Amino acid sequence: MTTSIEAPGPFAAFVAAAHRRGELVVQPRMGFSDPADMRRGLLATRAARATSVGTITLDSYTRVRDYASARTALADGTRLNGYPIVNHPAAVTRGVLGGLAGPDFPVQVRHGSAQPCEIIEALTALGLDATEGGPISYCLPYGRVPVRDSIREWSRACRLFLRLRDTFGTEPHLESFGGCMLGQLCPPSLLIAISVLECVFFRAHGLRSVSLSYAQQTSRSQDLEALAALRVLAAEYLGDLDWHIVLYTYMGVYPTSRDGALRLLCDSAELAVRGDAARLIVKTSAEATRVPTVAENIEALELAGAVAAASQRLLLGPAEPATESGVLAEATALIEAVLNLHGDVGQALALGVERGFLDVPYCLHPDNPGRTRSRIEPDGRLAWSDTGHLPLGAAARRSRSARLGSMELLSALSCMRDRYDGDADRWSLVGGTTALPGGRRTDGAR
Repeated sequence: MTTSIEAPGPFAAFVAAAHRRGELVVQPRMGFSDPADMRRGLLATRAARATSVGTITLDSYTRVRDYASARTALADGTRLNGYPIVNHPAAVTRGVLGGLAGPDFPVQVRHGSAQPCEIIEALTALGLDATEGGPISYCLPYGRVPVRDSIREWSRACRLFLRLRDTFGTEPHLESFGGCMLGQLCPPSLLIAISVLECVFFRAHGLRSVSLSYAQQTSRSQDLEALAALRVLAAEYLGDLDWHIVLYTYMGVYPTSRDGALRLLCDSAELAVRGDAARLIVKTSAEATRVPTVAENIEALELAGAVAAASQRLLLGPAEPATESGVLAEATALIEAVLNLHGDVGQALALGVERGFLDVPYCLHPDNPGRTRSRIEPDGRLAWSDTGHLPLGAAARRSRSARLGSMELLSALSCMRDRYDGDADRWSLVGGTTALPGGRRTDGAR
């Protein structure tokens, strides 16, 4: 990561300071429609025994700009699946944040909207300096908004977000969600390319502090290679910005057992440390079955923080070297091909989707070309089985196997669930402490 601007906002400054101390910042995906519940969640996050930042995750009505339905739900006392920041009066949200949000406990707003302008206006008016998304990553997975409309909306949203700099003197921070496309079965090179391209888009619209995302996939060695490639490309294309990398705990079909879910979280925390990510988005033991409670979110934060701290102490020698199977070459080819389509990065992104240069496997958005396919190799790595019109040429590591059939696809989608639910003999959870392979424990004892 790098900090080249003079004064990053509270969110970016907090993450950078923790990274310098060798601490992984852990973050929940927590959102409640009731302001009192939202405040209790933030208070618990701040009090967690971990280096944590707060999250306000918005509801699905706000995500799609259905503010009338959100308003009706609030009037009826119906619980939403997140916090309706546009519908709640600013004074109410200030009450949620009062005495909480600040340099020692920054808060990020997470939303999922392809048309986020009202959301950006609301959070900017509150002085909140961090949010996430992007014109591709918050469009293709989540709805049917045309890509060109999303790009136009995100261009305006970036300009609105910059008002934070003018009004409060605070540098806004924007995280690309590009490393999480569909959560699974998207080869790392495309995740990396979209994350870098969206951050180039943010920079073109005046943002100076960004983060690049990457979601844990099916192979530890490939993930380490991908994180190394992401650092190289961030330094190359965004070296004049403040940037850091955020890792997401596996975003696909999650283990149903408590032990399996927490073991997967532990592996993601160790991956974050070994891959030099600065921040980790956690998942909970209840992820596969229901919306997690505050207590389950705090459990996940504290467990991930403890594993990360233990992993830092156990890294006595040089960092584990990343293997080289062509992820960097593929991602570079995708980025360069898209940027060469047009001098305006927004137009380049639109053309990249239309020409199949950015084509997400198994994505059903009407603008996604849908010609690419992927599969899980016998060694666990994600590979292309059909590259469609991706401009990869010799850079592509093609599988020699045929496309997945329906049963093979279902098996691939559930592979991490099955792997971790079926591997209980390697690990045990006793008294809230996770025993790691080799006798290590999350409390740092041996």
